[in-house]
Amino acid sequence: MHDPGKPLSFLDGLRPVLMVLLAVLFMEAGLGILSPLVYTLLARQEVPALLIGAVNSAYHVAFLIGTLTCHRAIDRVGHARAFTVFAAVAANAAAAHIVLTSPIAWVVLHAVVGYALAGLSVIVESWLNDKATEDNRGSIFGVYMAASWAASGLGPLALNYQETVGAVVLFTIVTGMLITALVPMSLTVVGNPDIEEREHLPLVKLAAASPTGVVTCFAVGLASSAYYGLLPAYAASTGLSNAQLAWLLSGATVAGFAMQFPIGWLSDHIGRRPLILASAASSGALALAVALLPFGSYAALFWVLILLSALMAPLYALGVGQTNDYITKDQFVAASAGLLFIWALGATAGPLAAGTLMDQVGALSLFWYLGLCQLALALFTLLRMTLRRAPSAEAQGNYVPAPMPDITHGAPGLDPRAEHPKPPRKKPADG
Repeated sequence: MHDPGKPLSFLDGLRPVLMVLLAVLFMEAGLGILSPLVYTLLARQEVPALLIGAVNSAYHVAFLIGTLTCHRAIDRVGHARAFTVFAAVAANAAAAHIVLTSPIAWVVLHAVVGYALAGLSVIVESWLNDKATEDNRGSIFGVYMAASWAASGLGPLALNYQETVGAVVLFTIVTGMLITALVPMSLTVVGNPDIEEREHLPLVKLAAASPTGVVTCFAVGLASSAYYGLLPAYAASTGLSNAQLAWLLSGATVAGFAMQFPIGWLSDHIGRRPLILASAASSGALALAVALLPFGSYAALFWVLILLSALMAPLYALGVGQTNDYITKDQFVAASAGLLFIWALGATAGPLAAGTLMDQVGALSLFWYLGLCQLALALFTLLRMTLRRAPSAEAQGNYVPAPMPDITHGAPGLDPRAEHPKPPRKKPADG
């Protein structure tokens, strides 16, 4: 038995949330297969890029709506029962792709999955936040981020087997993953989280506190959603195989995770905005290079796109960190929710804009679009650097790695930089 007078060990701190983290692995692995599979199938059928973008946008719109409204179901029936509902809805929507093969139907189904995954993410993150203590919050946050990122990176590798086993089998595996996520959550003996009041920070205040942080998160939504959603359409137009695309998507995720650490260390020492400027400008230049230069081999294209992905990946966390440097710690959680909303607006518009360009101009216009988005962010950041002095390295908070919000919406309640006052305890609906 743990001695209350001693700090929790790493393993002791994880024990109350181990089943929840296991459920996260299944959830994220399923989504890591589903989205690339859907976009690839549509691209191979020569569906217009705008329609592929609409499928992607539908997911993000529904995800945003879910983060704003799914708490009603959670408050009504409790976390455990709500998790069952959302997981079942997501699994049914994944399975329905087998029967409903119309691209229009897939727009609706992807929206259903987006809403359900938002509900699952809110439940998981509130559960982890409730069980975390000040001593182990950072370690739980780190394990949660690593689990989410790892599962999302491994998921696309399933595309390697699409031509061998067929799409029906892969949709069935996704369905099984989402249903299996119910098992650890059902077996957990740790009590359900208490339901607490949710904080909100007006977007106007966020923009006034940190224009660079807000614009960065919006630009990340514009660029990353279009890049990952329409990369299969680009791959189909250039003759890349499903296996080549699978390794590219998986490698991009791994590279993005690895880049968080050197960028984080640098941003804590020289500031957020220089790193936002450098990441945006260099990734924009690489995107334009892909659009302008012929690549004679898959290997050359692979490594350029991996580097592009790695440079884009830390931008969301840098935008959040930049904003947090100008607000108080008790506003961090509410600010993260606002930045998620800003990101989702960009993630909704990005695939539609880029898809329209690809249909009108050609597949390479995806990289023209990415390049312009990134360079516009770089120019805005440079302008802001001339208008306002950055806080000193001692005054700013520590960098906290965060994946793109469509992997997880940031776990704002777990952010170890924030203050975490204990809310008034309420009896959970599950009893």
